[in-house]
Amino acid sequence: MAEESFPGWHGTTILAVRRGGRVVVAGDGQVSLGNTVIKGAARKVRRLSPGGHDVVCGFAGSTADAFTLLERLEKKLEAAPGQLARACVDLAKDWRMDKYLRNLEAMLIVTDGSLMFVLTGAGDVLEPEHDVAAIGSGGNFALAAARGLMETDMDAEAVARKAMAIAADICVFTNGNLTVESISG
Repeated sequence: MAEESFPGWHGTTILAVRRGGRVVVAGDGQVSLGNTVIKGAARKVRRLSPGGHDVVCGFAGSTADAFTLLERLEKKLEAAPGQLARACVDLAKDWRMDKYLRNLEAMLIVTDGSLMFVLTGAGDVLEPEHDVAAIGSGGNFALAAARGLMETDMDAEAVARKAMAIAADICVFTNGNLTVESISG
């Protein structure tokens, strides 16, 4: 997907940080339509609990497309309780092969506290390096900041909050209204 054909890229930053047996997923609240801020306090980080197994997801891109993918992921997790990797791979296969799903324009960060994955419409199920993952328009700014902050003694939430503040200062499509969810592994 070319970035210019995917306007959903411009409007969010999602960051996941794993440290000290905990994963924190943070997302900003800005929703933009072109160069206009439509909403400042959207919730782009969600907790799912299919079959009693908690999973935290953050999404970037089209909100309706992301919700469709989250619903599909929840069904995959219900079919394979406690098997996040399997559910993510199954979702990625469907996303890549299904005529309807392959047009969805979103990315996901998914974690159960032990495993962390970035899912894309290209069929990618990526395990991030360095215990940090980021997506969205400000993702690279947040990723760079978080990787630098991982050399400090800050906990996962402090790293995520500080990195997101740095991204919000740099990316015009990212604000400082955060939704933060944490999960232990």
